[in-house]
Amino acid sequence: MKNIKYSNFESIRFVVLDTETTGFSYEGDRMLCIGAVAIKNNKILVSDSFEVYIKQEVFNKDTVKIHGIRKNGNEIKVSEEEALRQFIDYLDDAVIVAHHTVFDITMINVALKRMNLGSIKSKQLDTNYIHKKIATQDKSKKIFSLDELCDIYNVKKHDRHTALGDALITAYIFLKLTIKYQKNNTLNLHDLIKTNYYLNK
Repeated sequence: MKNIKYSNFESIRFVVLDTETTGFSYEGDRMLCIGAVAIKNNKILVSDSFEVYIKQEVFNKDTVKIHGIRKNGNEIKVSEEEALRQFIDYLDDAVIVAHHTVFDITMINVALKRMNLGSIKSKQLDTNYIHKKIATQDKSKKIFSLDELCDIYNVKKHDRHTALGDALITAYIFLKLTIKYQKNNTLNLHDLIKTNYYLNK
């Protein structure tokens, strides 16, 4: 990935990721679901998707109204360790894409650390960051929500606040951003990955 260029963009496997959690505390909260979908050759590969529900060690009834995941719901749930192992196998050597990547990756890495399973070292891209750098040249610290980017890029908010649903929404936004990138050619993909990677370490 050292000399990545837009010219070989199509050959890269991107994994667009989202997590649903009991809250925003990296140490006190837990993941409830990990959802992801792959992109390659400018196409969302629905057949190359991932979704796993996790047995709840922590329960926060206040967040159920957001994600709809109940402690004793009907979803098939696995242990946190099993979910993480499945996700790492699915991820392989892909470049990660997410909206506010640092949150999802930190939640995953904190969980991996609890189980002495290392940490994710994959290159990472953040749709909020790309939008600011490529589309707006906005130098402010404003954080664009996923809903705002859906409105800006005319992406339907289908299955919002489910992990796989939000991953698919983010994937559509990412493709629209890369089309804009191709037209503007303002930054090469290596710069975006390298800069965003260090921002999210």
